Order: sequence, then C-alpha cells, then structure tokens
Amino acid sequence: MPVQTTRLTLFCHARTVAQKLACFPTDEPVEESSLASDRPIVRFNAERRLLCGPELRTRQTAEWLGTDAQVDLALRDCDWGQWHGKSIKALQQTDAEALQAWLKDPQAAPHGGESVSQLTARVAAWLYGLQATPGHVVAVTHPFVIRAALMHVVQGAGFNVIDIEPLATLELCFNGVWRLRLPGIDPQGVLR
Repeated sequence: MPVQTTRLTLFCHARTVAQKLACFPTDEPVEESSLASDRPIVRFNAERRLLCGPELRTRQTAEWLGTDAQVDLALRDCDWGQWHGKSIKALQQTDAEALQAWLKDPQAAPHGGESVSQLTARVAAWLYGLQATPGHVVAVTHPFVIRAALMHVVQGAGFNVIDIEPLATLELCFNGVWRLRLPGIDPQGVLR
C-alpha cells in the first residue's frame, strides 16, 4: 500500500507595524494591505487546503492566497500575556531580567502567557494531526509558530531531515549568535 504524502507550506503573515517597531503583537492588521492585496503574492495549485491563524494579520495575508481559508486555532500566535503591545526596547529597560529569562529558558513564561515549550508542544501536536491529511496544506501563520515547526522537524537529526531544492537560498546572520533568516517578499514582490 503506497504511503500518502502530506505537503505543508508554512507561510508567514505580511509585516505589521508591531514587527517594524520590534513590539510583541496585538491583533493588528498588516502594513500597507491595500498595496499588497491587489495581487496574489504566490500562486498555489488549486488542490491545496488553505489554513490560517485567527488573528487579523494572518486572515488578511491568507486572503491574498485565496478566499477559501479556514481558521485553525492551532496556528494562533504565541500568547504573550502582559507583553502584548510592548516593545523589546521598553522591556530591556523595565523588565530586563524577565526578558533574559524568557530568551534563555524555553520553559519560562514571565509574561504570564505561553512559554516557548508550550508553543512548541502545541505546534508538534498540530503537525502530528496533519500526518493523516494527504495533499498540500498551505498554512498562514506567525514567525514563532514557524520556528516551533522547524525545531520540531529538525530535533536531534537535523542533517538528514533537511531537503535543499535547486536554487534554494539559506541566509545566516551573526549578531553575537548565528541566526537562520528566512527572507520574505516585500509588497513590490522583491525578495528581502
């Protein structure tokens, strides 16, 4: 009996003012939505299933990809608790110790919301449920959800679970620590 394949494309929502200002998000809209919504960013096969998180920014971005998006609560952003709307810079000045604890310990949730470990467990459970869903799933979600999915997939055996397609690019940045950077497309269609 042949194994049925599930293909998942995780698509990060368009940029918001909160991202631009390095703030923890609220339920804000995407930036310059009137410019980008005039045309689809990417075209996917009609046979795909389109999902998105419940937040305004994910629903708006999903509309650019099709009108048939289904909201999936598992794709919601991390619960930032008391940090919703606060800037990283402000937290560095007023609550630096809590911010550092959160950055260093995936179990920490000093903001009173969801820890990185809790987010990762939620996303792992969602991925497990998708394994029984053959076909192409396109999911519009948040940077932290995409990070959690990536960490779940590469845990412990990263080298052999990464496929590099022809002409693929990988961007790494160093600013005290090496970071993986997955470039997006700006409203004019330019890879950034």
